[in-house]
Amino acid sequence: MRCLLFALPFALLPLAQAAHSAQASPAQHASLGPHEHGVARLNAALDGSSLELELESPAMNIVGFEHMANSDADKTTLAAAHATLEKPLWLFNLPAAAKCSVTQVAVQSSLFAGQPASELEGDDDDDDHADKPGTPEAEHHHADINAHYTLACSSPAALKSLDLTRLFSTFPATRKVQVQWVGPRGQQGAEVQPDDAHLAF
Repeated sequence: MRCLLFALPFALLPLAQAAHSAQASPAQHASLGPHEHGVARLNAALDGSSLELELESPAMNIVGFEHMANSDADKTTLAAAHATLEKPLWLFNLPAAAKCSVTQVAVQSSLFAGQPASELEGDDDDDDHADKPGTPEAEHHHADINAHYTLACSSPAALKSLDLTRLFSTFPATRKVQVQWVGPRGQQGAEVQPDDAHLAF
């Protein structure tokens, strides 16, 4: 269920990226804002023994394209990415001592649904040209991939860190991840990059 993450007040510490500008409002922290290639967002919330993770990313970061998968190569890439995203214990390298098990996984994208992004994401471009690769209209289409996970952890006190090394190595077009975390010790915000992919809580 998505209620926990959306109900939490993500009035977090300023992200490193925002340190050089005016402090962002809670509403700004709760959204990536413009679709930005290379940047993903990870929300994490621990409530008792229940851990929820939500990864939001432009499809370009994950599969290298945002058009519909028409070729066999694109379909293979898409299927492999979907399969990987369905394995949060591996992808986020959660501490074994936390004894977490996956209770719910939802991986969603207009690309997985097999429909053009314009149909699912409110694009008003002319449908006669929207799906034709190489047209100016097609170049403006954006597709995102969202993955939501619910895990049950019998030893939640052991959840003291997240390791995003595998996320970066598996999806190298992802250059940074904006992380928001809410847990027993309060709220945190951080920007994680491949050269320092370990986040301690």
